[in-house]
Amino acid sequence: MTERFRIGIDPAVVRADGRFGFGGGGVPMLQQMPEFDVSFMPDHGPKLGPEHVDGFDAIILLGARVDGETLAGNDRLALVARCGVGYDNVDVPACTERGVLVTITPEALSRPMAVVNLTYLLALSTRLLEQDRLTRAGRWAEKESVRGTGLMGKTVGTVGFGRIAQEFHTISKPLGMRHLASDPYADTAAAETLGVELADLDQLLRESDFVVIASALTPETRHLIDAERLALMKPAAYLISTARGPIVDETALYEALRERRIAGAGLDVFEQEPVDPDNPILALDNVIVSPHALCWTDECDRIMGESIVRAMQSVAAGQAPVTAVNRDAGDSPQVQSRLQKIVERTGTGAP
Repeated sequence: MTERFRIGIDPAVVRADGRFGFGGGGVPMLQQMPEFDVSFMPDHGPKLGPEHVDGFDAIILLGARVDGETLAGNDRLALVARCGVGYDNVDVPACTERGVLVTITPEALSRPMAVVNLTYLLALSTRLLEQDRLTRAGRWAEKESVRGTGLMGKTVGTVGFGRIAQEFHTISKPLGMRHLASDPYADTAAAETLGVELADLDQLLRESDFVVIASALTPETRHLIDAERLALMKPAAYLISTARGPIVDETALYEALRERRIAGAGLDVFEQEPVDPDNPILALDNVIVSPHALCWTDECDRIMGESIVRAMQSVAAGQAPVTAVNRDAGDSPQVQSRLQKIVERTGTGAP
């Protein structure tokens, strides 16, 4: 007698009002598919323990950490489907060693995150938040003192040149700006096609009027933008950080903003999240902030949900999903063993 493919859902994808939030877009679709048995994992803290993943073939994960201890003694779990594009909360080598595939949803975030970066660029260049405050305070006569920055001929640079950065350069091209990117792994053909100049990081920081952080968080990029590199930026330049908070040294950024050594910043991410209400950055008037959620749109939810469903269907069929970050491990004996056991147990293998 065959079993259904069991999927564990991170309770964090459910909002306070009971509806599905970020990462939950695929759950209703999965619940309608007879081959899947969908249920919620037990409530958990910052890290999943073995008891949270026990008995599942796959899990949908939001922000909790998964590491070797999570997988200890587990010979069933074959997929960790991470919502979003960052996976710094998942120990991928530990998963690979134990035969567990890890997927992300890159196609869901490229356009929404590009729009987030463009939103911050436009809001900062027009000094939108200051204009809003001035109007609400009845200081209409002071509007002449709040002048924005025109964009034609200005330079925008992305630290990183992956999918999100490339989409950002694409949608911001009509603004008439010069485009730079710094990424040691940059696709030179894509840069040429998009009209983006590749530069080293120091050059990008010196020449850009808007610096957009669009790289993954790795040991090499942690505090990549530190006090020394912030000092390279123009006094009239703006920093936009929407990737991962620890890429920027937040203490150094606070000092640069407080002393007006750079003009301002747009921050959707912080070194510690949720951000401490007493974080001094929040008291600055030259910063726009959001709670790591500016890309959460209906479009993002739909595409992310579809991506997760496809990943589940692939694994249920005994195949490695195309969105697996450790897809090269798909042919390893450890992964193949788990996939084969799923097919034998559920009868969901590809014809």
